Amino acid sequence: MSTSVTLPRNENQALGIGQFAIDFMSGALGPGPSPAVLERTRWFHTDAVLCGLSALALETNAPTILRAEALDYPDEGGATVFGSTTRVKAEKAVVANNSAVREWDSNGTNFGFRPELGHTAGEFGHNDFYGVAVAACQQRGLDGATALKAMVLLDEIRGRLAEVFSLKTYKIDHVVHGAIASAATYGALMGATAEQIESAIGMVVAHYIPWRAIRAGKQLSDSKGASAAISSEVAVLSMKRAMKGFIGPKDIYRNPEAIFRFFEPTTEGAQRWKEQGDSPFDLHLSHSGDDFAVMGMHFKLGLYEHQSAGALQAIIDFIDARPDLLTDASGGKIESIEIVAYEPAFGIIGNPMKKDPRTRQSADHSMAYIVATLIRKALEHGPFEKSEGAHDDVWKSLMLSPYDYQVSEGAIFHPVTRSLMDKIHFSHGGPEYDKRYPDGIPTSVVVTSIDGDSVDSGLVMYPAGHARNTNANLKDILDHKFALLGGIALPDGASAGPLVDRLESLPHLNPAQVLDLYNVELASRPGYEAID
Repeated sequence: MSTSVTLPRNENQALGIGQFAIDFMSGALGPGPSPAVLERTRWFHTDAVLCGLSALALETNAPTILRAEALDYPDEGGATVFGSTTRVKAEKAVVANNSAVREWDSNGTNFGFRPELGHTAGEFGHNDFYGVAVAACQQRGLDGATALKAMVLLDEIRGRLAEVFSLKTYKIDHVVHGAIASAATYGALMGATAEQIESAIGMVVAHYIPWRAIRAGKQLSDSKGASAAISSEVAVLSMKRAMKGFIGPKDIYRNPEAIFRFFEPTTEGAQRWKEQGDSPFDLHLSHSGDDFAVMGMHFKLGLYEHQSAGALQAIIDFIDARPDLLTDASGGKIESIEIVAYEPAFGIIGNPMKKDPRTRQSADHSMAYIVATLIRKALEHGPFEKSEGAHDDVWKSLMLSPYDYQVSEGAIFHPVTRSLMDKIHFSHGGPEYDKRYPDGIPTSVVVTSIDGDSVDSGLVMYPAGHARNTNANLKDILDHKFALLGGIALPDGASAGPLVDRLESLPHLNPAQVLDLYNVELASRPGYEAID
């Protein structure tokens, strides 16, 4: 029995996605995702929620604004925002919760890489959209098992689209794939027809395309972190309109003037954008078994841009191997740190203007800052006992938290961090590195001491947290991350354990418990983003 569905390029794929979503949720296609897929998705959801709750507790700007906005739109049949039992318009709950989830840029990442099918577009994206599934289940009175299955569906659609069409190549933000998946998932949960889902997808693509301008500039704005949230908001709104009878553009993947064929024409000649043609890709979607997109997604083991994970693993290995170079608290025994990586890592987090970050959003996209901060924390911690493998204890002890990016003398402008940043040189490794991404995160680091002694990491491909890493105890490190973020999210003295247990029990929750899923007392920790 086949465990997947193929939507060929010469058919209406928007309609096909709609029908797939409906059939997947009904169980008509097969037995569904394996326990391993459901477990992995549950971890990603727990991770995302704790990221979001901690961002709200520290009163970060966009999540705080959007949560307050959502509470201005009460709806007795709606959904809830983090830290409240008040039901609000579903699209407002979605934009608020998904903004909070994304604020730290510390949740999961996909790589758009499926070489066995030749699907290697390499579009990255993130597990930012689970709020859509929860909102729909809260509206419809559906249970936690349904919500978790819908999360698998959402990740499957956006993850497989990321394998076949590179939005970043055309300066379009990666959240478009998530918006399409959000419309389909929300529609399937809400009882929409395939044709209505097609209309909603058409509206999303025709009306709401975000350009990567939101990520440009020396210091990043709130728009960068809220991009997925805003796109999921309009996806839900488009689906609501379609279910009320609004008809959006049909067959959007073959539409000659939509983004897909406009940027990748499938007919020749001067009129190629005006003529009927195929979409640029076939789309393969799994419905049962183990081979789901979520199984190839990467966990961030702390707060950092995923492109830096290879360098972090190299530094953690160095910390374990050469504790003698960490005995000077100022980092004075280190002469230089040479980092070599691939594009797009070099372009995104190695840009020279990222060498002087002045906001948290820019610091977490600066390779020099991320690596220097990890080393500073190691200098403060002191020597670790020798270990093997991925050095789980080092990962946990030095895990980068929101406080490591605070705009204050204690973090972004810390003198030791800035001194170490001056010693970091980041270069592009060229074709030898580029061809290994996105299979892995190809990075090498050479640390040279003041005595001229060098420690070479060699090529790091699969750091801890990567789907292909086999050394790290992933769940053990994640449990530490959950406790770390939960300690920030909850009032002083409260244990994160019961909250984590509730989130981890998602597949066993009844509808009333799903409605209460995000009901938690949030800490109030003002001043996080203030400049000292």
